[in-house]
Amino acid sequence: MKTSNTTITLFTSLIMILVSSSSFGQSNQIRQSQKSSVTQYVGVDTQITINYSRPAVKGRVVWGNLVPYGLGTSERYAGGKPFPWRAGANENTTIELNNDVKIEGSALPAGKYSIHMIPSKTDWIIIFNKNNNQWGSFSYDESADALRVTVTPVQGPFEELLTYRFGSITDNSVVGFLHWEKLKIPFQITLN
Repeated sequence: MKTSNTTITLFTSLIMILVSSSSFGQSNQIRQSQKSSVTQYVGVDTQITINYSRPAVKGRVVWGNLVPYGLGTSERYAGGKPFPWRAGANENTTIELNNDVKIEGSALPAGKYSIHMIPSKTDWIIIFNKNNNQWGSFSYDESADALRVTVTPVQGPFEELLTYRFGSITDNSVVGFLHWEKLKIPFQITLN
């Protein structure tokens, strides 16, 4: 009887160790597109924070291929419904503003928004959407758009990892931009 209880205890302990090791290993996996964040203060107290994941070029053709021009489609994830690009990888890229601002001259109230984009060869539509807790853009809902602006991409030096940055900083404005491969997609942010 003692041997049986010892065997059962050892067996149970082994199972628990295997399960916990397996769970531990899964939660510590390195993401292919690692998370990043950038924050910029403008004026007295306006804080702008962009949270995103950083895919790499890895020798691929990005624009018009990996990231299609126009809307994307996916039978697997979106049931064939067209959707914009998530402007990063993994979860939604988000922008959080503690004060009202203007993006490219149009008002955007303080809050947290997902950023989506519709690329083309000549101009891009940047979408600020109220749904900010999704995986990608597969369940994107246009009725939740807070703002859409159209911008013109510019050439830049090669950037392997998708990056968001701020530049052209003044007392009441800043230019936020996505930089990946050899393109920069800028958007002017001005204080109200």
